[in-house]
Amino acid sequence: MSLSNPSLALPLSKGGKAEENYVGRFAPSPTGPLHFGSLITAVASYCDAKAHQGHWLVRIEDTDIPRIYPGSEEHILRAMDAFEFEPDGEIIYQKDRLDIYENVIQQLRQQDLVYACQCTRKMLGSNHIYQDTCRDLGLPFEHQAIRVKVEDVEICFEDRLQGRHCSQLKKDLGDFVLKRRDGIMNYQLAVVIDDYLQGMTHVVRGADLLDNTERQIYLGQLFGYPRLSYMHLPLAMNDQGQKLSKQNLAQALDLDQAPLLLQQALQALCQVPVELDRPARMLKQAVAQWDISRIPHTTELQGHYL
Repeated sequence: MSLSNPSLALPLSKGGKAEENYVGRFAPSPTGPLHFGSLITAVASYCDAKAHQGHWLVRIEDTDIPRIYPGSEEHILRAMDAFEFEPDGEIIYQKDRLDIYENVIQQLRQQDLVYACQCTRKMLGSNHIYQDTCRDLGLPFEHQAIRVKVEDVEICFEDRLQGRHCSQLKKDLGDFVLKRRDGIMNYQLAVVIDDYLQGMTHVVRGADLLDNTERQIYLGQLFGYPRLSYMHLPLAMNDQGQKLSKQNLAQALDLDQAPLLLQQALQALCQVPVELDRPARMLKQAVAQWDISRIPHTTELQGHYL
């Protein structure tokens, strides 16, 4: 099952042979300032792209507008400057692209690949596997969540760090939401569309997103998009055994300490040490020495971080 016309009204990003070989990205959500875990992802995605003579892009994933933390987008941009990252293209914001996602939703509706769902979290209870409650009710789409119809297929991929990962989507998850009842576009839909439109070939991100990958691969197949290469990094943990995150009150990056933090991020990734210098020079050295075989093949890093 796939869209009969998966093409969208925007071209792939510009570029030459290098872009065809490798295009990667750093895609933070502005639900809080960047923390050390975010820096690890930025450094790894940048070094991996540049070590492959590829392109590296930055995308602000801000579809969940009510959760945008005041000032966090500005902090992300200041961090890009402080760490002297140089994206190979314009930074895009998903909140400016809602009409693109809505267009895909309409295509899916026309081909009967989605349906309206009136179920609330309270109604679903603790069961995280959707039981097709609304699939055949034919509810009107206005003011309802929109779920994609998932086929009973197994989705597998080979993660460059974590190895083979599989999910039987219908059994393990069920039909999942593409658009919430409040009108917010779901992350799963937006990320798949934007990765395609930006010509992405490789995704480097945290292992907390590992379980999202099969859903995104399924949508990509539904839309007729090329499959991407994935690498999910081990997570930095705090002294409570929790991943560093905005929800767990991880400290914002001190941008005045950018060289030292950059050095620490590379150490966390078990890379060959770089000399303390301007971030641009440190990144150049890190790219020249980049070796993913040194990164722990686990979902969590050893040690505690702030």
